This record gives sequence, C-alpha cells and structure tokens, in this order.
Amino acid sequence: MNVDFQNCLILILLCLLSFLCYSFFFKKPKDGFNLPPSPPSLPIIGHLHHLLSLFMHRSLQKLSSKYGPLLYLHVFNVPILLVSSPSIAYEIFRTQDVNVSSRDFPTNEGSLLFGSFGFGTAPSSGLKHSRGHKKSVQRSYYLNLLDKAVKKESVEIAEEAMKLVNNTVCQMIMGRSCSEENGEAERVRGLVTKTDALTKKFILAGILRKPLQKIGISLFKKELMDASCKFNEVLEKILVEYKEKVEEHHQGTDMMDKLLEVYGDEKAEYKITRDHIKSLFVDLFFAGTDTWTHAIQWIMAEIINNSYILERLREEIDSVVGKTRLIQETDLPNLPCLQATVKEGLRLHPPVPLVLRTFKEGCTIGGFYVPEKTTLVVNGYAMMRDPEYWEDPQEFKPERFLASSRSSQNDEIRDELLKYLPFGNGRRACPGANLAYISVGTAIGVMVQCFDWEIKGDKINMDEAPGKITLTMAHPLNCTLVPRTLIPVTSTVQIPSS
Repeated sequence: MNVDFQNCLILILLCLLSFLCYSFFFKKPKDGFNLPPSPPSLPIIGHLHHLLSLFMHRSLQKLSSKYGPLLYLHVFNVPILLVSSPSIAYEIFRTQDVNVSSRDFPTNEGSLLFGSFGFGTAPSSGLKHSRGHKKSVQRSYYLNLLDKAVKKESVEIAEEAMKLVNNTVCQMIMGRSCSEENGEAERVRGLVTKTDALTKKFILAGILRKPLQKIGISLFKKELMDASCKFNEVLEKILVEYKEKVEEHHQGTDMMDKLLEVYGDEKAEYKITRDHIKSLFVDLFFAGTDTWTHAIQWIMAEIINNSYILERLREEIDSVVGKTRLIQETDLPNLPCLQATVKEGLRLHPPVPLVLRTFKEGCTIGGFYVPEKTTLVVNGYAMMRDPEYWEDPQEFKPERFLASSRSSQNDEIRDELLKYLPFGNGRRACPGANLAYISVGTAIGVMVQCFDWEIKGDKINMDEAPGKITLTMAHPLNCTLVPRTLIPVTSTVQIPSS
C-alpha cells in the first residue's frame, strides 16, 4: 500500500494541533463540584455554535426546552450559565444581586463605544423637568406624520420612531433636537444603527476575550474604534456649539449644563472628563434610540394585526383624552389598556432578549455550584414565552396585564418580578425603564389617537431579522396614514379642503 507522506504529515500535524488547542483552550472544572447539567457539545469549541446562531435567543431557548432551564455551557474554556426559568432567575437576582452586578466585558480603553468612560446609570430625577421638552418633540412627531398623511406618502414606522426617540433623547440632554438640515441627526441615527450591528460581535469578543488574548488575537477592535471615532467627531462638535450658546444665552438648565459645570469644577469631589460626558451620551443614544424604536414598531404591528385592540385603545383614549388635544405622559396612569398593550408588546418582543452578567465569585444556584468568573446568560425571551408561566404565551393578549385580572396588588408585584423582565432585573437592570414606558406609551398613543393605518395585505409579517442582538422586524413596517382627528396645535401643515 502506497502512503502519501505529505498528506500523512498534514494529518499528524492537524491531530497534534487539535490536541494542543484542546489542552490550551479547554480545562475541565475541578472535581468534586456539583455543576449544573451540560448538554452535548462539540470538541474544542464547546457550545460556541449556539452563540453564533442567527437567532441566538431562539437557539438557546430550544436548548433549554430540551435539556432543562439551568444549563452549564462552555466556549473553549469559558464557562457560561444559561438560565431560562423565571424562578431560577428570581433566585439569582434576589440572593446574588451584588455577585452578578458586573458584566466583565472588555472596556476598550480610549473608546467612547463600550469603553471605560461609559456610565452604567444616568440621573432619573429629571424626568418631570423634561416633560416640556418631550411635549415639544411629541407635537413635532404628530405634525410630521400629519404632513405625510396629507401628502399620501408611505410611512416607515421604524424610521419615524427613530427620529422621535432620537429627538427625545437630544431634547433631554441639551434642550434641542438634532439638526436635520446639517446632517447631524442622520449621522447620529446611522451610528446608532451601526452600533447595533456591532453589539453581537462585542458580546462574542467579551466571552472569548481571555482565551484569545493568550494567542494575541483581539476581535473586532478596529470596527469598534472606527465607530467610536465617528461618534467622537459628532459629539465634540455638539459640545463646542452647545458651550458657545450657553455662554451667549446663559441657559444652565439641561443635563449638558450640569455635566459641563462639573467638568469645569476643579474642586468637584468626582472629576469627570470630556470623554466621560461623550460616553454617557453614546450610552443614552444607543440604549434608548435603538431599543425604543424597535419596541414601537413591534407594538404598532401587533395593534394593526389585532383590530379589536386598536378599537379598544381608541375608545379609552377618546374617553380620557378627547379629540381636542394630543395625549400626554400625564394621561398614561388613566389609560390602563394602553399601558397593558405596551407591556404585552415588551413581553412578546423584548428589545434585548438576553441579559448578560458575570459571577464575580463562586456560589450555589438551584442546588448546583457555579464557579467564579462564569458568564451568566438569562434568556428573557424564553422566560416570557414559557407556557408554564404564561397562558397562550405566543399570543398578543394585553388583557393579561390589566389590574382587574389580578387577585391582589402583592400578587401582581411578585408575579412580575418572577417572570416579566424586558429591562433585566436587579441593580444592573435598565435605569431607563420608566422613561421607556412613558416614551413608547405616548408614541403609540399619538399614532392610535390621530391616524388610521392602511397596509398592503391582510396581516403584517412578524418575522424576526436574523443576526441581531436587538429584536428587530425582518421587514420594514410601511403604512399609509389617514388622519382620524385633527388636533389644534401650532402648525405649518396645510390641510387641503375636501
């Protein structure tokens, strides 16, 4: 038998390389620990293929439904705890909140995007102060939709929602909307969209950081730094222009004013830099704009697909608000059907379906040992569609969130803590949850109150876009608007006579 020496040598080298990689990247956990069950994995890479899935949240949901709600995964030698059970998630956030308050992702020194200057929280005491700003943005949003309706132009919901949310964030930060005339608004929206595309890569880079550092590989750093530099150009120009206007008009009432005041105070207890300010704005633009935009689009799609919900919302809004003024955020407490519709939309289509944290120390969860530095992945998407906790979980049923269906207030609070977490949970839960409910609720309210929505076909396609970390509709939601009621607001829109 003739043996091809070259092919044989290649085979031997591949076997040797595989063995070295396995020894280098994968270490078995120490003996004696009662680890959670682990589903079958591939050699060397472990469960990496599940994280690379185009629909990661659904791939992990399928894995949990087959092997259990608490699973121990690994990618090379990186341990991951996958949680898909509301009761286990509740246990973690109740007993290990401090232990899992870290994300332990690469900080990308010097980068505004996912960088070391970013803030995990933002001031919340300014919500009432910002009502005037949000009301102005809401009025502009209505007039823009009305203008398109009068001109019989097709409206892409996500595009208009992104403008609304982006302007809301800008108004709260610096008392003005991003300028459409000089391209400022378009650049910011483009960077937000680009950042969304980079987020899944960033998470993957974070999980694989330590093993890849050993061989000198840094994933996606160039792409992250490129986006950071473009954000820096836009925000530096905004900072310079804002400071000039403040010095001229002596405003001193917006978030930007307070941050610049602390930045210039040499005696301040906590020193912040210009990069700290810009990183905070990047966080607010990305965390707010992208998630709220998709939430508005999903919820409107569900409302249009369910005409009885649309009629019910209109009856409620007409009864509480009337037809002579726009719905305002102060109306929301008196609009339980609208609030329930927003909550149900966030349950069925959570903007961020996966919550990621890191266990700083080893601990026991559900009777199993979890080693230190284990990445925690809570699949909120799976939990909020779990038939054990939700009746008809795949259906859009806002009535499940109406207070009248609850036996008591205490049961409602416990129930939501246990199984409803569109904004995460614990001390690292989304700090903008209340603002999100307000902004999404009023946006949906305006669209339902003021317009009829015509689509092509009988139903909207509710497929999800592949490869996204933020839950996104696969197809743009395009509608034609018909004015339902004309709200008397100051406007340059010309309404043609019938």
